[in-house]
Amino acid sequence: MNTFKRLLLGLAIFSVIFLPKLVFAAEPINIGIIAEQGTLVGDSIVNGAKLAADQINAKGGIDGRPIKLFIYDDHMRATDAVQAFQRAVYDHHVVAVMGSWISEVALALEPWAARLHTIYITTGAADPKITQLVHNNYNMYKYVFQLKYNATEMAQTVCNFIRDDLVKQYGYKTAYVASENAAWTEPLDAEYLKCLPKVGVKVVGHMRFAPNTTDFTPILTKIKSKNPDLLVTGWAHTGLQQTVQWHEAKYPFLIVGINAQASTSDFWKKSNGATEGIISQAEGSPSPITPKTIPFVKEYEKVYGITPAYGGYTTYDSIYVLANAIQKAKTTNTDALIKALEATNYVGVMGHIEFYGKDSPFAHGIKYGKGFATGVILQWQHGKLETVWPENAATSKVILPSFVKK
Repeated sequence: MNTFKRLLLGLAIFSVIFLPKLVFAAEPINIGIIAEQGTLVGDSIVNGAKLAADQINAKGGIDGRPIKLFIYDDHMRATDAVQAFQRAVYDHHVVAVMGSWISEVALALEPWAARLHTIYITTGAADPKITQLVHNNYNMYKYVFQLKYNATEMAQTVCNFIRDDLVKQYGYKTAYVASENAAWTEPLDAEYLKCLPKVGVKVVGHMRFAPNTTDFTPILTKIKSKNPDLLVTGWAHTGLQQTVQWHEAKYPFLIVGINAQASTSDFWKKSNGATEGIISQAEGSPSPITPKTIPFVKEYEKVYGITPAYGGYTTYDSIYVLANAIQKAKTTNTDALIKALEATNYVGVMGHIEFYGKDSPFAHGIKYGKGFATGVILQWQHGKLETVWPENAATSKVILPSFVKK
């Protein structure tokens, strides 16, 4: 065999062995996840994203392309989050960025999504200003979506539960509103003060406290002096210390509202059982919200050894919503994806998900109300986290702690 024939044979063997790997190697779809790692909700955001991406990749990815996650820790600082967003776009060429449960962080990222023409889906931040900006200047902020109930809707959920369960069944008539001082609780408290009287509950006091408060005895004592039936809350950065002090001192009012830290299975251990009786709103729970919910929770518990916080439910659904949008658009072009996301009609683990249109004051937020995801109300009972509202997802009825007045 002469040299020329040997060369041809060598090229033929090379093409058979190596070229198929190059031709069929699918380019990944890069997604950035920005979260406050080391926090309950931040870790749940990351875990929810990983679980969804792994499941989608195990089934062949998105039209044959695998999802590749780039995870960044913003250390609960807006400046770090902005740097992470820039890195995600410039260095890792992401199709979209998701995450963050802190409204101040999400609001800091919103202008960068506009400047860099990159989709940003917040899966934890609740401030309605996030979507109001989209409504007020759609062309600039059309890149931003909020796959999470906003604070106004969260307060409405709490009030509806109080009306259905605590007013009708227990005759409760008075409440004190106390929330941590943060961007997301301003609209939350404003809605509490509106909707509680509408459901038959008189507000006898209202306060906002610093998120770094460590001794809640003076606060709880002041609340007790007003003799409320209910303490209605907005707690996310805080929650553990006041829960323990409420239980140890046996304050006679029932705590209901938002206590994000109480929404996962390890809160019982962290509070040494002091969470017994605490009632909190959440985006999801180990209950039959949809046929997908319980299988998701079981798989999450199997992989991570804990039930997800609300950010786990929302971020898991967000990965699937984005994947469906890419499949529908048949491209990762940003403008085409925005249109596909706006047309979302998806049943996830947290319920039926659609986005409000640009004419809504909550533009690009998820729709709330009958026929859509509305959240659930959870209560700790005998060491177990039960769903007590709405009726179709409930696993138990409300049980009052022994020291709470009937």
